[in-house]
Parts: sequence; structure tokens; C-alpha cells
Amino acid sequence: MAAPTIVILTGAGISRESGLHTFRDPDGIWARHRIEDVATPEAFARDPALVQGFYNARRAALRDPAIRPNAAHEALAELDWRWPGDLLLVTQNVDDLHDRAGSRRLVHMHGELAKARCLRCGAVGPWEGDLSPETPCPACGAAGGMRPHVVWFGELPLEMERIEAALDDCGLFVSIGTSGAVYPAAGFVREVRHRAETLELNLEPSEGSHLFGEARHGPATVLVPAFVREVLARWG
Repeated sequence: MAAPTIVILTGAGISRESGLHTFRDPDGIWARHRIEDVATPEAFARDPALVQGFYNARRAALRDPAIRPNAAHEALAELDWRWPGDLLLVTQNVDDLHDRAGSRRLVHMHGELAKARCLRCGAVGPWEGDLSPETPCPACGAAGGMRPHVVWFGELPLEMERIEAALDDCGLFVSIGTSGAVYPAAGFVREVRHRAETLELNLEPSEGSHLFGEARHGPATVLVPAFVREVLARWG
């Protein structure tokens, strides 16, 4: 039997065991800020320095040597390299841990913290340091238009056409470390559940856990490597 197309959706839960705070951690960086103040286009227009400072802190945390891919990221990278059929890893995370682990067939639907975008010319490029309202664009030289290359609330996710094409062909859909509360990603399982196998791997049941054909709950660093071994033994 031919290997099915696999679509894997990952959320903040897969990076939590690497030391990154999730959106819902009561003591995390998000708990100290209102979404409306730091994660909307309106907030950036109103107080760009505040928004830049928030994302500068998140970018600095990502550069901490202690923050690195965990066993779940590494297992998905192995699956990417060894899977004989089509595969797309869609992450809601703006961290670069999937990239560092070696995943290649990867879409950052909510953007990337380690990149910056110019509102003046549209250029997108790698960015490791801080941004400020005075930062000039490396491409066009204009100041005042550089912003984190992340998708804020009220903005459209990236590469949706590529994601939808993969979902149309999907034979196995796996959701890892997501709350099931953020759309459109939370709706992916509804799109495929009547024509594909569906599996949730999460620390606890998500809001949409009942929509999956199977749900396994526990740490991502335990569940994901076990899933990869299983799927490679079955089809690899």
C-alpha cells in the first residue's frame, strides 16, 4: 500500500519541553501583556516601541543556548527525511526549533520570530537582534517600517494555499501540542476527518479532541517519537 500524504500540525505544546512559554502559561510572557497591546496591527500603529520590545524579548529568549529542539522536534525531522510519500509539517509556532531540528517540508503559518519584514518595500529576511521604530530596512533603507515577521491577531496566516492543497490530499492528519482553539488551524481536523485518519497527540485533551479518530495524551517528547516509530514501521 502506498504511503499516504501526512499533514502534521504543531502548536506551542511541542516547544514547551524546550523551555518556551505557551500562550496559556499563567506565569509566562503572555500573562504579563494584553493581546490588544502587543499582538495586533493596531497595537503596532499605536505604540511600535512597546510591540518591538515585547518581540525583542521573545527573540532574545530564543537565542538562549538552553533553548533547543527536543525529542519531539527531532522525531518529526526524522520522519520528514525518511517518509517516502508527501508530507507537510504546519506549525503555528514562531520559534525556529523545527528548523533547527532539520525539518524541511515545513510551513510557519504564523510567521517566524527570527525574521523581520519591511512595511515599506515588503522585504523579508533573517533577523536575530533587536528591532526598534528607527531600525532601517536592509533592502530599501527606509526607517520606521520594520516589524517582526509574525502573524498578529486580525491578520491572515501565511501559505494557506499550500496548506489547503496538502489537506486535500491528506491520508493521515496529526495534531501535536495544540489547544484546538485558534482558527483556522483548529478547523483542519474537520476538513479531513471523513476521508483521512486523524490523531491527536497532546498533553491533555484539546477543545477539539472529540473530533479525532484517536487521541493520545502525555508529554510530546514521549508521544511523538513513539508515533514516528509506529508510522515508519507501518509504511516507511
